[in-house]
Amino acid sequence: MTSIENLQRQIELGIDENGKSLTKKCISGLKRQLKLELEKERVEALCEYEKQYDYCSYICGIDEAGRGPLAGPVVAGAVVLPKDTRILYINDSKKLSEKRREELFEVIKKEAISVGVGIATPQRIDEINILQATYEAMRMAISKLSVKPDVLLNDAVTIPEVDIQQVPIIKGDAKSMSIGAASIIAKVTRDHIMYDYDKQYPEYGFAKHKGYGTKQHTDAIRKYGACPIHRMTFLKNIL
Repeated sequence: MTSIENLQRQIELGIDENGKSLTKKCISGLKRQLKLELEKERVEALCEYEKQYDYCSYICGIDEAGRGPLAGPVVAGAVVLPKDTRILYINDSKKLSEKRREELFEVIKKEAISVGVGIATPQRIDEINILQATYEAMRMAISKLSVKPDVLLNDAVTIPEVDIQQVPIIKGDAKSMSIGAASIIAKVTRDHIMYDYDKQYPEYGFAKHKGYGTKQHTDAIRKYGACPIHRMTFLKNIL
């Protein structure tokens, strides 16, 4: 019987391993312990791709944030973690609360061997299109790493003009700890940028929607027109 199965049995039956009845306080403690053990198991499963490339010295996760918004940059994150690192609660950044993302952002920066960030501006997005701008931001993030990765674990894409082995993984930010870490770095970095832009252009509400096409945002665009951080190629059906 695994430790998780043992905990589940004790909670379900209300008795400990010696057959003694458990108090409500003890059961609550066991539930917290079970939750922690299940999280450890989930995170260990997130390392399956990393284990496949264990022969590599440096494994890098790559992800982006901000492909869909009407305003602001697209940001890419590149993260190289030590092979034995297990960071609890890492997941696709969109599945995490803002508070949890901010906490993990600091943990990842502390634990990582190296973190790189690439940013493509709204003007660059308009110039070369969002897909090419995303690739450019990803290449920039890789170039800012202090080590050269032996393999890139990418969230779904293969990045052109990169001379490193790449492994595209569909929904990789929820399947790989390295990609999940990169998604958090990209998302939190971009959110911080949008908070700063909100101070410059408060009428658009960037702090709330981060540039995405909410009703509040599109109404503000129609009322005030576009500002310098809007992607003009994304506004054709609004203006």
